[in-house]
Amino acid sequence: MDSMDVKSPPGGEVSLPKSSSLNNLITVKGLNKQFDTKSGSVKVLYDINFDIPNNSFAIIFGPSGSGKTTLLNILSGLEPPTQGTIKIEGQDFYTVDSDQRALFRAQSMGIVHQVNYWVKSLSVLENVAMPLYLTGVEKNIALKMAMQNLDLVGMADFAHTRPLVLSGGQQQRVSMARALVANPQLIMADEPTGNLDSKNGKMIMDLLIKCQKELNRTIILVTHNIEYLPLSDIRLYMVDGKLTQSDKGQHAPMNEIISSLTSELAELTKLEQRQ
Repeated sequence: MDSMDVKSPPGGEVSLPKSSSLNNLITVKGLNKQFDTKSGSVKVLYDINFDIPNNSFAIIFGPSGSGKTTLLNILSGLEPPTQGTIKIEGQDFYTVDSDQRALFRAQSMGIVHQVNYWVKSLSVLENVAMPLYLTGVEKNIALKMAMQNLDLVGMADFAHTRPLVLSGGQQQRVSMARALVANPQLIMADEPTGNLDSKNGKMIMDLLIKCQKELNRTIILVTHNIEYLPLSDIRLYMVDGKLTQSDKGQHAPMNEIISSLTSELAELTKLEQRQ
């Protein structure tokens, strides 16, 4: 993993104030979110509270429609909360303007999506380097860092290929390289294995675990796959926009969570059979 010793991008850096005494990278308090529609307001998150320590592996899980992706969008600065605070390293993330949040996200957060978005006219290498271009890193340095990260995920041989000709698993590995290229402290992954077979899914999960264990990164994974829960330090179970925190199994016993998810799956199966 030596290839990740590259320093953070030098140009145009922005950072939120840091405190070395803070153990929590993220603190969320009293978070509520509602969307205004023509037919009225729709509330999707209700009084969410949790902490995510530095160098932890947090999993946000629950059934579809429970608010997981909305929560992740708020944590990444893409969607402001209706109420509540999101503090990163002690600083309220939404007291800075949208441009500062965007630059901070590019430099300090790596994001992996279930469906990847590529610049079709660019090669794999150039797509991976794109976050560095946007923060002012010189092209030759950006390409060198991008190649190092492609090598890290075993995709260096495809550097000059167009991303859309790659398989789903290969694209997700490239997406991991792009998420890591700016050497971020925080990596967020939204259902990164949702469209993959078990072999490629395991490969992505192994990469995330290495990022935490060997690179000392903090991981936030959104998933509905309960098989991944034993890999986590922090478990945040969501249902109907509400959250139950299970920190190392202390707040919500795992057998209760699994039983709840199994019951929900059984109900969904019944509904599908009726249709």
